[in-house]
Amino acid sequence: MSLFNTTYDVIVVGGGHAGSEAAAASANMGAHTLLITMNLQNIAQMSCNPAMGGIAKGQIVREIDALGGYSGIVTDKTAIQFKMLNKSKGPAMWSPRAQSDRMQFAECWRTMLEQTENLDFYQDSVNGLLFDGDTIAGVKTALGLEIKAKTVIVTAGTFLNGLIHIGEKTFGGGRAGEGASTGITEDLVARGFEAGRMKTGTPPRVDGRSLDYSKMTEQPGDDAPEKFSYLPITKPLAKQRSCYLTYTNPEVHDLLREGFDRSPMFNGRIKSTGPRYCPSVEDKINRFAEKERHQVFVEPEGWNTVEIYVNGFSTSLPEDIQDKAIRSIPGFENVKFFRYGYAIEYDYFPPTQLKHNLETKLINNLFFAGQINGTTGYEEAAAQGLMAGVNAALKVQEKEPFILKRSEAYIGVLIDDLITKGTEEPYRMFTSRAEYRTLLRQDNADLRLTEKSYKLGLASQERMDRVEEKKNKTQNLIDFISNLSITKEEVNPILESKNLATINQSMKLYKIAARPQLTFSDFRSIENLENYIQENSIDDEIIEQVEIHLKYSGYIEKEKSNADKLNRLENVPIPSTFDYSKVKSLSFEAREKLSKIQPTSISQASRISGVSPSDISVLLVYMGR
Repeated sequence: MSLFNTTYDVIVVGGGHAGSEAAAASANMGAHTLLITMNLQNIAQMSCNPAMGGIAKGQIVREIDALGGYSGIVTDKTAIQFKMLNKSKGPAMWSPRAQSDRMQFAECWRTMLEQTENLDFYQDSVNGLLFDGDTIAGVKTALGLEIKAKTVIVTAGTFLNGLIHIGEKTFGGGRAGEGASTGITEDLVARGFEAGRMKTGTPPRVDGRSLDYSKMTEQPGDDAPEKFSYLPITKPLAKQRSCYLTYTNPEVHDLLREGFDRSPMFNGRIKSTGPRYCPSVEDKINRFAEKERHQVFVEPEGWNTVEIYVNGFSTSLPEDIQDKAIRSIPGFENVKFFRYGYAIEYDYFPPTQLKHNLETKLINNLFFAGQINGTTGYEEAAAQGLMAGVNAALKVQEKEPFILKRSEAYIGVLIDDLITKGTEEPYRMFTSRAEYRTLLRQDNADLRLTEKSYKLGLASQERMDRVEEKKNKTQNLIDFISNLSITKEEVNPILESKNLATINQSMKLYKIAARPQLTFSDFRSIENLENYIQENSIDDEIIEQVEIHLKYSGYIEKEKSNADKLNRLENVPIPSTFDYSKVKSLSFEAREKLSKIQPTSISQASRISGVSPSDISVLLVYMGR
């Protein structure tokens, strides 16, 4: 079968985190898929830090896993350390994070993709798109091939007209040592798309043998590490590698300032916006001049390499300044560089030009995913890739699009934020962006999403069976605790040991278990409860679900009720042909924003900045409410 006479169902342009998840999803749904990337050796490369997850990002990786994506499995198989962040806060804030072995991560991804049916690979640079009227028809490559496709997903990362900056030096590239991609932006702009520029940066990589760890604070992984994937094919880590923490100081800051006149960030050469929540070190000392020190995390790049990622020291300052300043950080006095930090500028397309299924509004069957949509981070990219892959396959199969609501997943929040509000700076997910974060916890992503994925044909029967078992065992244990009476003789010793008020008559266990100072493990000494747990093979995952239910059921029910109210507005559709210019009682700003974004429902319209509650009332009247 030749590339010259094949029409693919889906072509995925780019083999980063978004492209890899997109290719896996569409192929697993039965679509004949081609993944085109500039270098097959660099599939799913961790271009920046060697880690997956973190605040809100860990929830996204769990959601990708529940939906049948590969990111969670690959992370588990290649992790060198695991941590559950925010454990001191409520469960809505708990966020898993893993350090990965960078080389193993990319290798594992490639192996999993090669074992995926319906997926072909081709190494070449895509430098143009083929159109049939206002519908995508395929891609053009640097070698001059024209490859036909029913749908195309562009996941170009930082490669579209990528420009690398180190001090006063500038050269084209999409990543250190790799060329930029040209042609796609120009084709799309000619078709009426609006494009912009964004910036991101990366820190130096150094030789771990040249560091003095005795001057740093060790940061080990969790004593009882968990994992990302809900499948039993991955196991928690038995051994882990530590990271280390050190700090900058006023001397480091003064040395860095010496290079500000040669910094592309301050001398006007970089005009685009960088990520607010992951600023360069020069940006930090400029914006937070009153702070005397900033954290620097020393992260190993893998099990068997001496290469170290200097997290917190992202910079595009000249090499001599990087070299001089970093030596004043405790532990870095004799540092040897593997490579210097740099900034990269690249093209993106404001995501208000997309529909909820990540298809472009201007060109049918053309999808965007990842940094091309203005996001930052592997996890955000992978989530979009998965959703674009699913929706491209559904488009080919002439089925309804798959869209997640804000109350169903962080992925739903991410995509809705992008297409409804747009973004002027690299978008990063936080728990605070999700109004229903008590519902969208990392522990229940499988309960929320597996059934949806199973219906799509992505989640396996094994996944579905495990979710059903988890659901049933959780409910049965809740029922058991709700009906189990315990005597004061059984429970008072537990309460006394915690200096809590005792009881003077028998009581249902769930009433006492709901007290915030107590954990489930405190009650394991109660014989009836322990017997039930043993006889029914109740594992820690079930116990965690039950404990969260006992402590937070009031909050969870309130959020569900709020979500249901909003979902009723979600069901009030706005016709795509609706002419806002005729509705004179709308504010001028609302008319302008609504006409541009073309929301599909009253609920989406209500989230557009500049559209007021009174504008929504007007729309409800027009929609026949």
